[in-house]
Amino acid sequence: MGWIDKAFETLVENFSMYRTMMDFGDVLEILVIASILYYILVWMKNTRAWALLKGLIVIIVFLTIAYFLKMYTILWMAQNVLGFAVTALIVVLQPELRKVLEELGKKNFFSSVFPFDNGHRTEEIFSEKTINEISKACVEMGKAKTGALIVIEQKVSLKDYERTGIDIDGIVSSQLLINIFEHNTPLHDGAVIVRGNRITSATCYLPLSDNLGLSKELGTRHRAAVGISEVTDSLTVIVSEETGKISVAYEGKIIRNLDGEKLRERMQQILNKNGEEKNRGIRKWGRSLAKK
Repeated sequence: MGWIDKAFETLVENFSMYRTMMDFGDVLEILVIASILYYILVWMKNTRAWALLKGLIVIIVFLTIAYFLKMYTILWMAQNVLGFAVTALIVVLQPELRKVLEELGKKNFFSSVFPFDNGHRTEEIFSEKTINEISKACVEMGKAKTGALIVIEQKVSLKDYERTGIDIDGIVSSQLLINIFEHNTPLHDGAVIVRGNRITSATCYLPLSDNLGLSKELGTRHRAAVGISEVTDSLTVIVSEETGKISVAYEGKIIRNLDGEKLRERMQQILNKNGEEKNRGIRKWGRSLAKK
């Protein structure tokens, strides 16, 4: 009946054709499609899309049974609802689809070809002195069990999140960070954003992660740190108010129970990584000009 009949007929015709005319290119195409479907399913498993997929499979099985039993009224209803269902799925899965596109946008393909692709980010990332000041502040706040959330901007701009907070524009120092996060002060709630060697804003709101794999022990502060690391390339340092332990969130992952030395090492690794990527991009751009 209608589109359902055509879909089944097309499926049977394509299966018969590929069974008699399959060559190496077809096998390669099947492998590529299978790989794409596999990674899509792996991504969906940790999101709300997984439950929706199981629901869609039930509906497809039901419609298949209805087709063979010639339940034309049900098939007619399904055909008319299909257009609305697709739109509804896009609306429901909007956060997940946005996250996938952001992940693709965070890849360094264009920056590796054009090293000045992020030309608007000309200022330095953060210096060795800034690393030491942040580490020192976190250790002191950990001893006093003062909660803290420090987001260090890198290539992806955090200006949208800065607008949710209060402007500071001060040089990073351990004393300033400790004063900001001190209990019962106007600025202690929310996140601090660091750009270069300056604190730009405080009391900023961050997106919470919906990663189902995170430990149930983690509270809102840790989930916010993971959330911002999922949508940007920022490095976030967290001090737990309950335990005083220091954690770092980067690229959607969290490393817990760090001391001052390990925190410095981790921040230094990120600094070196970004410096190496930038230098590598400049070298590639120089070689391409030389070849011309």
